[in-house]
Amino acid sequence: MSEAVLAEHPPTDAERTRARNRLNRLWARGADFLGTPYAILGGAMSWLSERHLVSAISNAGGFGVIACGAMEPARLAEEIAATRAMTDKPFGVNLITMHPMLDDLIRVCLDAGVGHIVLAGGIPPGAAIKAIKDGGARVIAFSPALVLAKRLVRMGVDALVIEGAEAGGHVGPVSLTVLAQEILPHIRDVPIFVAGGLGRGDALVSYLEQGAAGGQFGTRFAAAEESIAHEKFKKAFLRAAARDAVTSPQLDERFPVIPVRGLANEGGRKFLAHQADVIRRFQGGDLTREAAQLEIEHFWAGALRRAVIEGDVEHGSVMAGQSVGMVTAVQPVAQIIADLIDQAVLALVGQQRRMDADG
Repeated sequence: MSEAVLAEHPPTDAERTRARNRLNRLWARGADFLGTPYAILGGAMSWLSERHLVSAISNAGGFGVIACGAMEPARLAEEIAATRAMTDKPFGVNLITMHPMLDDLIRVCLDAGVGHIVLAGGIPPGAAIKAIKDGGARVIAFSPALVLAKRLVRMGVDALVIEGAEAGGHVGPVSLTVLAQEILPHIRDVPIFVAGGLGRGDALVSYLEQGAAGGQFGTRFAAAEESIAHEKFKKAFLRAAARDAVTSPQLDERFPVIPVRGLANEGGRKFLAHQADVIRRFQGGDLTREAAQLEIEHFWAGALRRAVIEGDVEHGSVMAGQSVGMVTAVQPVAQIIADLIDQAVLALVGQQRRMDADG
């Protein structure tokens, strides 16, 4: 049943209550796992997922997640403390498994009483999983395929996030639509949160009905009122359509480029020219293969900060998922979450009306 029909015949209070109760049942496992009213995770976005945005998401009933990124232990401890000063609700920390000080970062989280640690950026070491669980916290990990999901469950992770290629930032090759069909019917041991391309609550409902425990939203929060992103960064989001969020291209398979989804801009076009120049110099004998690979990889060094903090949206890396086309206004986080819930409720009201009409 369309939104137009529902607008013409608005849900009654009884219909809304029934739908809200249904939504609560659908995501009960995820909400219980997170310790929050709503099974809505904030995606960990470098430079963006800091104390202001994280606390706003948690205060609004979702689950904020600090993006540790390249922070060192003392800096992470400071950010956790600052976030806790802004919210008494649960929040988590996202750690990159390749960080050279991963063990120390885990200890910082445990000492600070962080209850959920997200391990991203590769298959988490078994020792890291054990240290987190022994310290009394829960482990969340990412899985891009069923075989890895099964392996991670055997390794002891407490929950999974399956993120489709529609997401912003570093992405895999498979869409969420396919990942959900591949993984959700076969993994029941742990809660699974879906991510990638999510911009509306009714879309989340469809995945909850397939067995997901909740959803992770990143792009939808990046331009929120509480986000510290530069005004130009937020305006770029408001202007963008889904097709503008593209993955970084790779010119030569000998020089792999980690796919990152962001808004097409002058920086992306220069990256193509840079790759071509580096490959030409390699073929001419001016660069070794290793040196050429490093030159390609270093092109984007500092580019995310330039876009997010400095507002250079033409030459920086404006990471965004394809759901950016659904970001049409700078709103408070609480309003974004309220809208997501209302969309989910209306979808369930429409579903119930269709069932009632069919007898």
